[in-house]
Amino acid sequence: MSADVTGTTTSPPAMVAAAHAGAVRPRRFGWWYIAEHQLRQMRSYGWTVVMTGIGSPLIYLLGIGLGLAAFLDVPVASGPDGPVDYLWFVAPALLATAAVSVTTEEFTYTVMGGFRWRRIFWAMNASPASPQQICTGLVLAVTLRMAFVSTAYYALMVAFDAVGHVAAGALLVPVGLLAGLAFGLPLLAFSASLKEDTGQFAMVQRFVFTPLFLFSGTFYPLSTLPGWLQWIGWVSPIWHASEVGRTLSYGPGPGAWPIAAHLAVLAVMAAAGWVVARRVFVGRLRG
Repeated sequence: MSADVTGTTTSPPAMVAAAHAGAVRPRRFGWWYIAEHQLRQMRSYGWTVVMTGIGSPLIYLLGIGLGLAAFLDVPVASGPDGPVDYLWFVAPALLATAAVSVTTEEFTYTVMGGFRWRRIFWAMNASPASPQQICTGLVLAVTLRMAFVSTAYYALMVAFDAVGHVAAGALLVPVGLLAGLAFGLPLLAFSASLKEDTGQFAMVQRFVFTPLFLFSGTFYPLSTLPGWLQWIGWVSPIWHASEVGRTLSYGPGPGAWPIAAHLAVLAVMAAAGWVVARRVFVGRLRG
């Protein structure tokens, strides 16, 4: 027999039953509690989230719309109705890149912090939340941050008249999320497998993300690259999302892939990344 803080005597079986009852809600909604925790953690670098979500697209759109585009005498891309404005061509790619760039931060150093530096994932694992829910909650929180960035980017695109069909172009936001997950979930699997960061994340930034950004038809059509470089675009979530965004914004250009083909590639990348990331993440916590 034991007494609780109110002085009421409680038997051991009753205490066990009460503990089990208190764990029901965390067991059921643990994924959301983990996501809420991660979102609260983002408040510690909230200005970074805001500035990268609003400041970066503002600078890019100003630099391209009022700067680089003024020096281009020949159109670089065409839609079904002929040549399109250069800003229309670049803006969807910049939105996709912004979503992907969120994952290069959140699915690298945040993951290492959770496993190694701050070991918060191990503390979560000691709670009623399951390892699967910890992984799901992390992904949900990052997806919500990507949604904020993508929505802010699209609002600025509309303000800068950088989109052809505004209603259809709104779908650039979920397409950007899909691109972010297609790149980020495999990255999550990689990060969760590391015991220590000895420069791997810097290498990912310099030798994976940056080449994908530069050689994914972001600033010029992929077809203008030498054939031996075009494969980078074919395996790049940024290129697939950019092409879908351009079709939604002003229509398909000559030789454009069907939207379904691009979405299928992104979906397969995201699904495969999720399966592997979840297995690695959960296996480490249970190991």
